[in-house]
Amino acid sequence: MLKFLNSLIAAVLLATPLAAGTLGLGRPALPDEIAAWNIDVRPDGAGLPEGAGSVLAGEGVFTEKCAACHGDFGEGVGRWPILVGGEDTLADERPTKTIGSYWPYLSTVWDYVYRTMPYGDARSLTVDEVYQVTAYILYLNDLVEDDFTLTKANFTSAVLPNQAGFKRDDRPQTEYPDFRKPACMANCKPNVEITGRGTAKGAEMGQ
Repeated sequence: MLKFLNSLIAAVLLATPLAAGTLGLGRPALPDEIAAWNIDVRPDGAGLPEGAGSVLAGEGVFTEKCAACHGDFGEGVGRWPILVGGEDTLADERPTKTIGSYWPYLSTVWDYVYRTMPYGDARSLTVDEVYQVTAYILYLNDLVEDDFTLTKANFTSAVLPNQAGFKRDDRPQTEYPDFRKPACMANCKPNVEITGRGTAKGAEMGQ
């Protein structure tokens, strides 16, 4: 897997104008090639293609292409992922993480369905079918009514319940500066007291 990723990264780098122009290797990527990779969708809706999908149409697509694994109502079949339920379980020892209980953004749903579903036949859904399935999943989680139609225009109006449970990674501002300070290598504390030894602690734990 690592060898494949290294080869892929090398291929992408060699396709850049810099590599093509200064190293004499490869060629610049064509617009169609770039468009084929540039399919990510962001929480603010950036990257969404034009399209629309109703809950009713989504039910048909979901039943035909998704229910075999996820169940007719998103309840999951066997050990396949559950898409609904799990409300108020995130603090439990074994939380039920579903789109309705855990996922932060609808863009994650749309993007994941578009890139990877149905299992074994990824990228076979049309853009409108992805909108339809996403709308139906919203309906299964009681987030929209049965007459709802999801479009690029109203996409950001659908807010998942756990969106506020996520925050931006602030470690570059709060933690990384401490890691860059010179490390203390001698006389770092005025007094050092040994409070226990590993062998004694291990004996206490029966190890």
